[in-house]
Amino acid sequence: MQQSAENAEAEDHPESDQEDAAPLLNQQLSLGKGLCSARYSLALVLHFSLFVVYSLRVNLSIAIVAMTNGTNPGSLPNISTDVCPNRSHAQTNSSHQEFAQEAPVYDWSAKTQGVILSAFFYGYLFTQLLGGYWSGMFGGKLVLGYGLLATSALTLLAPLAAGLGAAYLIGLQALLGMAEGVIFPAQYTLWAKWAPPLERSRLMNLAEAGCTFGTFVTFPVAGIICQYLGWPYVFYILGGIGCVWCVFWFLLVYEDPACHPRISAGEREYIVSSLANQGSSHGRSLPLLAMIKSLPLWAISVAYFCNDWLFYTLLTSMPTYMNDVLHFDIRENGLLSALPYVGNWLGTIVSGLLADFLLSKHMFSTATVRKLFSVLGMMLPAVSLVAVSYVGCDYTAAVVFLTLSMTVISMCGAGFNINQIDIAPRYAGFLLGVTNTFGTVSGIIAPTAVGFLTSQDLLIGWRNVFFVSAALNLFGLLFYVTFGSGTIQDWAREDTALQ
Repeated sequence: MQQSAENAEAEDHPESDQEDAAPLLNQQLSLGKGLCSARYSLALVLHFSLFVVYSLRVNLSIAIVAMTNGTNPGSLPNISTDVCPNRSHAQTNSSHQEFAQEAPVYDWSAKTQGVILSAFFYGYLFTQLLGGYWSGMFGGKLVLGYGLLATSALTLLAPLAAGLGAAYLIGLQALLGMAEGVIFPAQYTLWAKWAPPLERSRLMNLAEAGCTFGTFVTFPVAGIICQYLGWPYVFYILGGIGCVWCVFWFLLVYEDPACHPRISAGEREYIVSSLANQGSSHGRSLPLLAMIKSLPLWAISVAYFCNDWLFYTLLTSMPTYMNDVLHFDIRENGLLSALPYVGNWLGTIVSGLLADFLLSKHMFSTATVRKLFSVLGMMLPAVSLVAVSYVGCDYTAAVVFLTLSMTVISMCGAGFNINQIDIAPRYAGFLLGVTNTFGTVSGIIAPTAVGFLTSQDLLIGWRNVFFVSAALNLFGLLFYVTFGSGTIQDWAREDTALQ
Protein backbone atom coordinates (compact mmCIF):
# COMPACT_ATOMS: atom_id res chain seq x y z
CA MET A 1 0.00 0.00 0.00
CA GLN A 2 1.14 3.56 -0.73
CA GLN A 3 0.98 4.63 2.90
CA SER A 4 2.79 1.63 4.38
CA ALA A 5 6.24 3.25 4.31
CA GLU A 6 4.86 6.43 5.86
CA ASN A 7 3.10 4.49 8.59
CA ALA A 8 6.22 2.50 9.38
CA GLU A 9 8.19 5.69 9.74
CA ALA A 10 5.48 7.20 11.93
CA GLU A 11 5.61 4.22 14.26
CA ASP A 12 9.37 4.69 14.67
CA HIS A 13 8.80 8.35 15.63
CA PRO A 14 5.34 8.41 17.25
CA GLU A 15 5.67 11.72 19.04
CA SER A 16 6.39 13.62 15.85
CA ASP A 17 3.99 11.91 13.49
CA GLN A 18 2.22 15.03 12.35
CA GLU A 19 5.25 17.30 12.68
CA ASP A 20 7.13 15.22 10.05
CA ALA A 21 5.14 17.04 7.42
CA ALA A 22 6.08 20.44 8.84
CA PRO A 23 8.68 21.41 6.20
CA LEU A 24 6.15 20.84 3.42
CA LEU A 25 3.53 22.76 5.35
CA ASN A 26 5.82 25.67 6.07
CA GLN A 27 6.67 25.98 2.39
CA GLN A 28 2.99 26.24 1.51
CA LEU A 29 1.58 28.22 4.43
CA SER A 30 1.43 31.30 2.24
CA LEU A 31 -0.92 29.64 -0.25
CA GLY A 32 -4.54 30.65 0.11
CA LYS A 33 -3.89 32.73 3.22
CA GLY A 34 -6.44 35.25 4.37
CA LEU A 35 -10.18 35.29 4.68
CA CYS A 36 -10.61 34.78 0.93
CA SER A 37 -9.18 31.26 1.02
CA ALA A 38 -11.63 28.38 0.88
CA ARG A 39 -10.70 26.94 4.27
CA TYR A 40 -11.01 30.27 6.07
CA SER A 41 -14.28 30.93 4.27
CA LEU A 42 -15.49 27.61 5.64
CA ALA A 43 -14.43 28.69 9.14
CA LEU A 44 -16.45 31.91 8.81
CA VAL A 45 -19.49 30.07 7.45
CA LEU A 46 -19.27 27.63 10.35
CA HIS A 47 -18.81 30.53 12.76
CA PHE A 48 -22.16 32.01 11.73
CA SER A 49 -23.76 28.55 11.53
CA LEU A 50 -22.79 27.82 15.14
CA PHE A 51 -23.91 31.35 16.03
CA VAL A 52 -27.37 30.34 14.75
CA VAL A 53 -27.16 26.96 16.50
CA TYR A 54 -26.53 28.51 19.90
CA SER A 55 -29.14 31.21 19.31
CA LEU A 56 -31.65 28.42 18.82
CA ARG A 57 -30.33 26.60 21.89
CA VAL A 58 -30.49 29.44 24.43
CA ASN A 59 -33.58 31.31 23.19
CA LEU A 60 -35.98 29.40 25.45
CA SER A 61 -33.95 30.20 28.58
CA ILE A 62 -34.72 33.89 27.91
CA ALA A 63 -38.25 33.53 26.54
CA ILE A 64 -39.43 31.34 29.41
CA VAL A 65 -39.20 34.36 31.73
CA ALA A 66 -41.91 36.05 29.65
CA MET A 67 -43.82 32.79 29.09
CA THR A 68 -44.42 32.16 32.80
CA ASN A 69 -45.78 34.04 35.74
CA GLY A 70 -42.36 35.04 36.99
CA THR A 71 -41.25 31.93 38.83
CA ASN A 72 -37.53 31.38 38.58
CA PRO A 73 -36.45 27.82 37.72
CA GLY A 74 -33.10 28.37 39.36
CA SER A 75 -34.43 29.77 42.63
CA LEU A 76 -34.23 28.08 45.98
CA PRO A 77 -37.61 28.87 47.55
CA ASN A 78 -36.92 27.31 50.97
CA ILE A 79 -33.87 29.45 51.70
CA SER A 80 -34.26 32.88 53.21
CA THR A 81 -30.79 33.44 54.68
CA ASP A 82 -29.35 36.84 53.84
CA VAL A 83 -25.69 36.17 53.16
CA CYS A 84 -24.92 39.60 51.68
CA PRO A 85 -26.79 42.91 51.61
CA ASN A 86 -29.26 43.36 48.78
CA ARG A 87 -27.34 45.21 46.08
CA SER A 88 -30.07 45.06 43.44
CA HIS A 89 -32.06 48.21 42.79
CA ALA A 90 -34.58 46.43 40.62
CA GLN A 91 -38.16 46.09 41.78
CA THR A 92 -38.95 42.51 42.58
CA ASN A 93 -41.85 40.66 41.01
CA SER A 94 -42.31 43.34 38.38
CA SER A 95 -40.08 42.07 35.59
CA HIS A 96 -42.87 40.18 33.96
CA GLN A 97 -44.87 43.35 33.38
CA GLU A 98 -42.10 44.65 31.13
CA PHE A 99 -42.98 42.14 28.44
CA ALA A 100 -45.59 42.43 25.72
CA GLN A 101 -48.97 41.79 27.31
CA GLU A 102 -50.72 40.24 24.27
CA ALA A 103 -48.55 37.10 24.44
CA PRO A 104 -49.97 34.17 26.44
CA VAL A 105 -48.66 33.47 29.92
CA TYR A 106 -48.48 29.99 31.48
CA ASP A 107 -48.65 29.05 35.14
CA TRP A 108 -45.75 26.58 35.10
CA SER A 109 -44.07 25.72 38.37
CA ALA A 110 -40.32 26.09 38.86
CA LYS A 111 -39.99 22.31 38.62
CA THR A 112 -41.88 22.21 35.33
CA GLN A 113 -39.69 24.96 33.92
CA GLY A 114 -36.61 23.02 34.95
CA VAL A 115 -37.86 19.91 33.17
CA ILE A 116 -38.62 21.93 30.03
CA LEU A 117 -35.15 23.46 29.96
CA SER A 118 -33.36 20.16 30.65
CA ALA A 119 -35.35 18.12 28.08
CA PHE A 120 -33.10 19.46 25.33
CA PHE A 121 -30.03 17.72 26.76
CA TYR A 122 -31.69 14.30 26.88
CA GLY A 123 -32.39 14.49 23.18
CA TYR A 124 -28.96 16.00 22.56
CA LEU A 125 -27.34 13.05 24.32
CA PHE A 126 -29.17 10.54 22.14
CA THR A 127 -27.79 11.60 18.74
CA GLN A 128 -24.14 12.37 19.51
CA LEU A 129 -22.82 8.98 18.37
CA LEU A 130 -25.32 8.75 15.53
CA GLY A 131 -24.28 12.16 14.25
CA GLY A 132 -20.64 11.13 14.17
CA TYR A 133 -21.41 7.86 12.43
CA TRP A 134 -23.79 9.41 9.87
CA SER A 135 -21.35 12.20 9.02
CA GLY A 136 -18.65 9.62 8.33
CA MET A 137 -21.06 7.73 6.09
CA PHE A 138 -22.87 10.54 4.26
CA GLY A 139 -20.60 13.54 4.75
CA GLY A 140 -20.46 16.36 7.29
CA LYS A 141 -22.08 18.92 4.99
CA LEU A 142 -25.35 17.03 4.62
CA VAL A 143 -25.61 15.91 8.25
CA LEU A 144 -24.85 19.36 9.65
CA GLY A 145 -27.08 21.11 7.13
CA TYR A 146 -30.09 18.88 7.73
CA GLY A 147 -29.50 18.99 11.48
CA LEU A 148 -29.54 22.79 11.42
CA LEU A 149 -32.60 22.85 9.16
CA ALA A 150 -34.50 20.48 11.45
CA THR A 151 -33.52 22.53 14.51
CA SER A 152 -34.68 25.75 12.87
CA ALA A 153 -37.98 24.27 11.66
CA LEU A 154 -38.76 22.75 15.05
CA THR A 155 -38.02 26.09 16.73
CA LEU A 156 -40.87 27.64 14.74
CA LEU A 157 -43.25 25.17 16.41
CA ALA A 158 -42.36 26.20 19.97
CA PRO A 159 -45.27 28.65 20.47
CA LEU A 160 -47.73 26.03 19.19
CA ALA A 161 -46.28 23.37 21.48
CA ALA A 162 -46.41 25.72 24.48
CA GLY A 163 -50.07 26.46 23.75
CA LEU A 164 -50.89 22.76 23.68
CA GLY A 165 -49.28 22.21 27.07
CA ALA A 166 -45.99 21.80 28.91
CA ALA A 167 -45.73 18.12 27.93
CA TYR A 168 -45.74 19.04 24.23
CA LEU A 169 -43.04 21.65 24.77
CA ILE A 170 -40.95 19.12 26.68
CA GLY A 171 -41.27 16.69 23.78
CA LEU A 172 -40.37 19.42 21.29
CA GLN A 173 -37.30 20.34 23.31
CA ALA A 174 -36.16 16.72 23.25
CA LEU A 175 -36.61 16.64 19.46
CA LEU A 176 -34.64 19.89 19.19
CA GLY A 177 -31.83 18.31 21.17
CA MET A 178 -31.83 15.28 18.88
CA ALA A 179 -31.67 17.48 15.78
CA GLU A 180 -28.87 19.64 17.18
CA GLY A 181 -26.93 16.67 18.52
CA VAL A 182 -25.62 15.73 15.06
CA ILE A 183 -24.19 19.19 14.29
CA PHE A 184 -20.91 19.20 16.21
CA PRO A 185 -19.81 15.68 15.22
CA ALA A 186 -20.54 16.61 11.59
CA GLN A 187 -18.43 19.75 11.95
CA TYR A 188 -15.43 17.66 13.04
CA THR A 189 -15.89 15.37 10.04
CA LEU A 190 -15.67 18.42 7.78
CA TRP A 191 -12.54 19.73 9.46
CA ALA A 192 -10.85 16.35 9.12
CA LYS A 193 -10.98 17.01 5.36
CA TRP A 194 -10.30 20.74 5.37
CA ALA A 195 -7.95 21.70 8.23
CA PRO A 196 -4.18 21.26 7.70
CA PRO A 197 -2.48 20.01 10.91
CA LEU A 198 -0.71 23.31 11.56
CA GLU A 199 -3.93 25.30 11.15
CA ARG A 200 -6.42 23.09 12.98
CA SER A 201 -6.45 25.10 16.18
CA ARG A 202 -7.10 28.47 14.59
CA LEU A 203 -9.65 27.23 12.03
CA MET A 204 -11.65 25.10 14.46
CA ASN A 205 -11.55 27.70 17.22
CA LEU A 206 -12.60 30.45 14.83
CA ALA A 207 -15.60 28.33 13.89
CA GLU A 208 -16.53 27.36 17.45
CA ALA A 209 -16.24 30.95 18.69
CA GLY A 210 -19.62 31.39 16.99
CA CYS A 211 -21.19 29.45 19.87
CA THR A 212 -20.19 32.02 22.47
CA PHE A 213 -20.96 34.93 20.16
CA GLY A 214 -24.43 33.51 19.53
CA THR A 215 -25.07 33.28 23.28
CA PHE A 216 -23.78 36.81 23.85
CA VAL A 217 -26.01 38.32 21.15
CA THR A 218 -29.13 36.24 21.80
CA PHE A 219 -29.51 37.12 25.48
CA PRO A 220 -30.16 40.87 24.97
CA VAL A 221 -31.84 40.50 21.57
CA ALA A 222 -34.32 37.89 22.80
CA GLY A 223 -35.13 40.10 25.78
CA ILE A 224 -35.86 43.06 23.51
CA ILE A 225 -38.07 40.91 21.26
CA CYS A 226 -40.01 39.66 24.29
CA GLN A 227 -40.49 43.18 25.55
CA TYR A 228 -41.69 44.82 22.33
CA LEU A 229 -43.13 42.03 20.16
CA GLY A 230 -43.96 39.20 22.55
CA TRP A 231 -42.12 35.96 23.33
CA PRO A 232 -43.54 33.93 20.36
CA TYR A 233 -41.58 36.14 17.99
CA VAL A 234 -38.33 35.02 19.59
CA PHE A 235 -38.94 31.58 18.09
CA TYR A 236 -40.42 32.87 14.83
CA ILE A 237 -37.56 35.29 14.12
CA LEU A 238 -34.66 33.08 15.20
CA GLY A 239 -36.18 29.96 13.65
CA GLY A 240 -36.81 31.86 10.41
CA ILE A 241 -33.23 33.12 10.32
CA GLY A 242 -32.02 29.57 10.80
CA CYS A 243 -34.13 28.26 7.90
CA VAL A 244 -32.88 31.01 5.59
CA TRP A 245 -29.28 30.42 6.61
CA CYS A 246 -29.58 26.73 5.70
CA VAL A 247 -30.02 27.78 2.07
CA PHE A 248 -26.66 29.58 2.20
CA TRP A 249 -25.11 26.60 3.96
CA PHE A 250 -25.97 24.18 1.17
CA LEU A 251 -24.85 26.71 -1.46
CA LEU A 252 -21.56 27.77 0.12
CA VAL A 253 -20.16 24.63 1.75
CA TYR A 254 -18.43 21.72 0.02
CA GLU A 255 -17.56 18.37 1.55
CA ASP A 256 -13.84 18.49 0.75
CA PRO A 257 -11.35 20.55 -1.31
CA ALA A 258 -11.72 18.22 -4.31
CA CYS A 259 -15.42 19.14 -4.58
CA HIS A 260 -14.93 22.89 -4.30
CA PRO A 261 -15.27 24.56 -7.73
CA ARG A 262 -13.63 27.88 -6.78
CA ILE A 263 -10.67 26.81 -4.62
CA SER A 264 -7.26 27.66 -6.04
CA ALA A 265 -5.08 24.83 -7.28
CA GLY A 266 -2.37 25.82 -4.81
CA GLU A 267 -4.65 25.74 -1.80
CA ARG A 268 -6.18 22.44 -2.86
CA GLU A 269 -2.74 20.87 -3.21
CA TYR A 270 -1.64 22.31 0.13
CA ILE A 271 -4.62 20.88 2.01
CA VAL A 272 -4.60 17.49 0.27
CA SER A 273 -0.83 16.98 0.68
CA SER A 274 -0.87 18.00 4.34
CA LEU A 275 -3.64 15.47 5.08
CA ALA A 276 -2.23 12.67 2.92
CA ASN A 277 -1.19 10.50 5.88
CA GLN A 278 -4.52 10.42 7.69
CA GLY A 279 -6.56 8.35 5.20
CA SER A 280 -10.15 8.73 4.00
CA SER A 281 -13.37 8.82 6.01
CA HIS A 282 -14.57 5.61 7.58
CA GLY A 283 -17.20 3.37 6.03
CA ARG A 284 -19.84 1.28 7.75
CA SER A 285 -17.44 -0.51 10.11
CA LEU A 286 -15.75 1.05 13.13
CA PRO A 287 -12.89 -0.31 15.29
CA LEU A 288 -15.07 -0.11 18.40
CA LEU A 289 -13.03 -2.56 20.50
CA ALA A 290 -9.81 -0.69 19.78
CA MET A 291 -11.52 2.59 20.63
CA ILE A 292 -12.71 1.21 23.96
CA LYS A 293 -9.16 0.11 24.79
CA SER A 294 -7.58 3.42 23.71
CA LEU A 295 -6.20 5.36 26.68
CA PRO A 296 -5.74 8.58 24.65
CA LEU A 297 -9.46 8.48 23.78
CA TRP A 298 -10.36 7.83 27.42
CA ALA A 299 -8.15 10.76 28.39
CA ILE A 300 -10.14 13.09 26.13
CA SER A 301 -13.46 11.68 27.34
CA VAL A 302 -12.59 12.11 31.02
CA ALA A 303 -11.36 15.64 30.35
CA TYR A 304 -14.64 16.44 28.56
CA PHE A 305 -16.71 15.15 31.47
CA CYS A 306 -14.74 16.99 34.15
CA ASN A 307 -14.29 20.26 32.28
CA ASP A 308 -17.91 20.42 31.11
CA TRP A 309 -18.99 19.92 34.72
CA LEU A 310 -17.14 23.12 35.63
CA PHE A 311 -18.29 24.85 32.44
CA TYR A 312 -21.97 24.11 33.03
CA THR A 313 -21.58 25.17 36.66
CA LEU A 314 -20.26 28.50 35.44
CA LEU A 315 -22.85 28.80 32.69
CA THR A 316 -25.99 27.84 34.60
CA SER A 317 -25.31 28.18 38.33
CA MET A 318 -23.13 31.24 38.79
CA PRO A 319 -26.02 33.67 38.08
CA THR A 320 -27.96 31.83 40.79
CA TYR A 321 -25.03 32.25 43.18
CA MET A 322 -24.86 35.97 42.36
CA ASN A 323 -28.57 36.27 43.05
CA ASP A 324 -29.00 34.02 46.10
CA VAL A 325 -25.75 34.78 47.93
CA LEU A 326 -24.71 38.24 46.72
CA HIS A 327 -28.34 39.29 46.11
CA PHE A 328 -27.57 40.80 42.75
CA ASP A 329 -29.17 39.54 39.56
CA ILE A 330 -26.35 39.70 37.02
CA ARG A 331 -28.87 39.83 34.16
CA GLU A 332 -29.86 43.36 35.21
CA ASN A 333 -26.57 44.75 33.94
CA GLY A 334 -26.03 44.04 30.26
CA LEU A 335 -22.33 44.87 30.27
CA LEU A 336 -21.49 42.64 33.22
CA SER A 337 -23.61 39.84 31.79
CA ALA A 338 -21.78 40.08 28.47
CA LEU A 339 -18.24 40.25 29.85
CA PRO A 340 -17.80 36.48 30.41
CA TYR A 341 -19.05 35.69 26.89
CA VAL A 342 -16.97 38.40 25.22
CA GLY A 343 -13.91 37.14 27.05
CA ASN A 344 -14.65 33.55 26.06
CA TRP A 345 -15.18 34.54 22.41
CA LEU A 346 -11.90 36.42 22.20
CA GLY A 347 -10.04 33.75 24.18
CA THR A 348 -11.24 31.01 21.84
CA ILE A 349 -9.91 32.80 18.75
CA VAL A 350 -6.61 33.91 20.33
CA SER A 351 -5.81 30.50 21.82
CA GLY A 352 -6.26 28.87 18.41
CA LEU A 353 -3.87 31.33 16.80
CA LEU A 354 -1.31 30.88 19.57
CA ALA A 355 -1.45 27.08 19.48
CA ASP A 356 -0.83 26.98 15.73
CA PHE A 357 1.99 29.49 16.12
CA LEU A 358 3.74 27.20 18.60
CA LEU A 359 3.30 24.24 16.27
CA SER A 360 4.47 26.08 13.16
CA LYS A 361 7.63 27.26 14.93
CA HIS A 362 8.37 23.66 16.06
CA MET A 363 8.54 24.81 19.67
CA PHE A 364 6.47 21.87 20.93
CA SER A 365 4.95 18.66 19.62
CA THR A 366 1.20 18.38 19.03
CA ALA A 367 0.74 16.43 22.26
CA THR A 368 2.63 19.06 24.28
CA VAL A 369 0.60 21.93 22.81
CA ARG A 370 -2.70 20.17 23.52
CA LYS A 371 -1.64 19.44 27.11
CA LEU A 372 -0.27 22.95 27.66
CA PHE A 373 -3.53 24.62 26.64
CA SER A 374 -5.51 22.06 28.63
CA VAL A 375 -3.50 22.92 31.75
CA LEU A 376 -4.19 26.62 31.27
CA GLY A 377 -7.84 26.07 30.38
CA MET A 378 -8.60 23.69 33.26
CA MET A 379 -6.37 24.70 36.17
CA LEU A 380 -6.86 28.48 36.14
CA PRO A 381 -10.70 28.34 35.99
CA ALA A 382 -10.68 25.82 38.85
CA VAL A 383 -8.59 28.19 40.97
CA SER A 384 -10.78 31.15 40.02
CA LEU A 385 -13.96 29.27 40.87
CA VAL A 386 -12.66 28.41 44.34
CA ALA A 387 -11.62 32.03 44.80
CA VAL A 388 -15.19 33.19 44.23
CA SER A 389 -16.30 31.50 47.44
CA TYR A 390 -13.73 33.45 49.44
CA VAL A 391 -14.35 36.99 48.16
CA GLY A 392 -17.30 37.42 50.48
CA CYS A 393 -19.66 40.17 49.37
CA ASP A 394 -17.15 41.84 47.07
CA TYR A 395 -19.29 41.92 43.93
CA THR A 396 -16.55 43.36 41.73
CA ALA A 397 -14.12 40.60 42.67
CA ALA A 398 -16.78 37.96 42.03
CA VAL A 399 -17.46 39.32 38.53
CA VAL A 400 -13.71 39.50 37.83
CA PHE A 401 -13.18 35.87 38.80
CA LEU A 402 -16.27 34.79 36.86
CA THR A 403 -15.09 36.62 33.74
CA LEU A 404 -11.57 35.25 34.17
CA SER A 405 -12.91 31.70 34.47
CA MET A 406 -15.05 31.94 31.33
CA THR A 407 -12.21 33.59 29.41
CA VAL A 408 -9.43 31.19 30.35
CA ILE A 409 -11.57 28.06 29.99
CA SER A 410 -11.69 28.89 26.27
CA MET A 411 -8.06 27.73 26.01
CA CYS A 412 -9.33 24.17 26.17
CA GLY A 413 -10.49 24.78 22.61
CA ALA A 414 -6.85 24.47 21.54
CA GLY A 415 -6.29 21.62 23.99
CA PHE A 416 -8.20 18.39 24.51
CA ASN A 417 -11.34 19.79 22.82
CA ILE A 418 -9.90 19.18 19.34
CA ASN A 419 -7.56 16.30 20.21
CA GLN A 420 -9.88 13.76 18.54
CA ILE A 421 -8.82 14.98 15.11
CA ASP A 422 -5.15 14.54 16.09
CA ILE A 423 -5.36 10.92 17.23
CA ALA A 424 -7.93 9.64 14.71
CA PRO A 425 -8.81 12.08 11.90
CA ARG A 426 -10.68 9.34 9.96
CA TYR A 427 -13.07 8.95 12.90
CA ALA A 428 -13.03 12.56 14.15
CA GLY A 429 -16.80 13.05 13.90
CA PHE A 430 -17.62 9.79 15.66
CA LEU A 431 -15.05 10.43 18.40
CA LEU A 432 -16.47 13.90 18.96
CA GLY A 433 -19.81 12.19 19.46
CA VAL A 434 -18.23 9.86 22.02
CA THR A 435 -16.46 12.57 24.00
CA ASN A 436 -19.34 15.04 23.75
CA THR A 437 -21.62 12.37 25.19
CA PHE A 438 -19.49 12.38 28.34
CA GLY A 439 -19.67 16.17 28.45
CA THR A 440 -23.43 16.19 27.99
CA VAL A 441 -23.89 13.69 30.83
CA SER A 442 -21.98 15.99 33.17
CA GLY A 443 -24.10 18.89 31.95
CA ILE A 444 -27.21 16.99 33.03
CA ILE A 445 -25.80 15.92 36.41
CA ALA A 446 -24.08 19.16 37.46
CA PRO A 447 -27.20 21.34 37.98
CA THR A 448 -28.81 18.56 40.03
CA ALA A 449 -25.68 18.32 42.17
CA VAL A 450 -25.74 22.08 42.72
CA GLY A 451 -29.33 21.90 43.95
CA PHE A 452 -28.50 19.01 46.30
CA LEU A 453 -25.39 20.64 47.77
CA THR A 454 -27.06 24.02 48.35
CA SER A 455 -30.36 22.70 49.69
CA GLN A 456 -29.33 22.92 53.36
CA ASP A 457 -26.70 25.51 54.24
CA LEU A 458 -26.47 28.12 51.49
CA LEU A 459 -22.96 29.47 52.05
CA ILE A 460 -21.27 26.16 52.85
CA GLY A 461 -23.26 24.48 50.10
CA TRP A 462 -22.01 26.86 47.43
CA ARG A 463 -18.48 26.51 48.70
CA ASN A 464 -18.82 22.75 48.31
CA VAL A 465 -20.14 23.27 44.77
CA PHE A 466 -17.01 25.21 43.88
CA PHE A 467 -14.68 22.71 45.50
CA VAL A 468 -16.32 19.70 43.82
CA SER A 469 -16.18 21.40 40.42
CA ALA A 470 -12.54 22.40 40.89
CA ALA A 471 -11.52 18.96 42.16
CA LEU A 472 -13.18 17.20 39.23
CA ASN A 473 -11.51 19.58 36.81
CA LEU A 474 -8.07 18.95 38.29
CA PHE A 475 -8.63 15.18 38.20
CA GLY A 476 -9.61 15.36 34.53
CA LEU A 477 -6.53 17.47 33.83
CA LEU A 478 -4.18 14.99 35.53
CA PHE A 479 -5.77 12.06 33.68
CA TYR A 480 -5.46 13.83 30.34
CA VAL A 481 -1.87 14.97 30.88
CA THR A 482 -0.93 11.41 31.87
CA PHE A 483 -2.61 9.49 29.06
CA GLY A 484 -3.24 12.05 26.30
CA SER A 485 -1.51 11.80 22.92
CA GLY A 486 -1.05 13.92 19.82
CA THR A 487 -0.32 11.24 17.23
CA ILE A 488 -2.53 9.15 14.98
CA GLN A 489 -3.34 5.89 16.73
CA ASP A 490 -2.60 2.55 15.05
CA TRP A 491 -6.28 1.59 14.99
CA ALA A 492 -7.09 4.86 13.19
CA ARG A 493 -4.78 4.26 10.23
CA GLU A 494 -6.40 3.32 6.96
CA ASP A 495 -4.07 0.37 6.29
CA THR A 496 -4.89 -1.07 9.71
CA ALA A 497 -8.63 -0.73 9.05
CA LEU A 498 -8.28 -2.56 5.73
CA GLN A 499 -6.47 -5.55 7.19
